[in-house]
Amino acid sequence: MNAVKRHVPLRTCVSCKSKRAKRELTRIVASPDGGAEVDPSGKLPGRGAYLCRVGGCAQEPPDRGRLEYALRVRLGEPELAGIRSAIETIYKVA
Repeated sequence: MNAVKRHVPLRTCVSCKSKRAKRELTRIVASPDGGAEVDPSGKLPGRGAYLCRVGGCAQEPPDRGRLEYALRVRLGEPELAGIRSAIETIYKVA
């Protein structure tokens, strides 16, 4: 029997620029009100940016410039702090 190869969607990490399977990354989504939040399900509507769950990306979230560029929004300190704390929580649990 021949096994059917399935398409695996690839995404690029905004921090280290490595390409990985979408399931191996954490999605950060730009909300319609101009903010951003971590999307653990990967299904929220809006423009997304992805972050690795392995390596240095897990310990050090991306800087403001790369994240703002990828999401095409301006982020204030409260949004960045919320994203960083959510990422730390996800990486400590995972």
